[in-house]
Amino acid sequence: MIDGVEVTVGVEAVTVTSPRLLTVISSAATGGGMMAARAIVNLHVGKDMPWRDAGLTVEAFIRRQAMARPVVGLLTAAATEKAQTVVERGAGVTALVVATVGLGNVIDAGAGARAAAAPATINTIVVLDADPEPAALVNVVMTVTEVKTAVLAAAGVRCADGRPASGTSTDAVAVAATGRGPRCRFGGPASDLGWVVARAARQALEAGVRRWIAEHP
Repeated sequence: MIDGVEVTVGVEAVTVTSPRLLTVISSAATGGGMMAARAIVNLHVGKDMPWRDAGLTVEAFIRRQAMARPVVGLLTAAATEKAQTVVERGAGVTALVVATVGLGNVIDAGAGARAAAAPATINTIVVLDADPEPAALVNVVMTVTEVKTAVLAAAGVRCADGRPASGTSTDAVAVAATGRGPRCRFGGPASDLGWVVARAARQALEAGVRRWIAEHP
């Protein structure tokens, strides 16, 4: 898919690993922010797991798997073995997207009462075979989030009170770049980089949302 980047999808986790350091920006539970990492983990956890234990839970998985560090760790109660993986290419850029979808606690951000954090999550990992500037990485996070909300709207996903859902209360995004290929100043949907990412993210998220809705009539 991307030379040197390995994706493993299983019941315990989705892992993305690279022998070379990746530049990662994320809202991850552990290793969030901007950092260099050799792996991104989207770890399946039980719905009753105390979220304050996120660091310990990810650390235990890293040790069991003897993973090369540093590692960015996301958590989800969604079925990681049902993750959707899509690769898109264009303008010298390759975008790999791996998404897990759980819709048990959808919200309309900023509307109504503040939603409590709950274990129903849309987690999206993006790996770019490109060399985006830091601002472009932020752009890509925005682009993926726009795609997510558009996909939910198109699928008719609504909150308990009938408002269109913008996401769930615990969604996370991680965007990683290899540093190879074209230097990218922008990552919005009108840019070459953002357009390729948006196509891949839309396919992965549409498939994940369709699957979840089919399994929860």
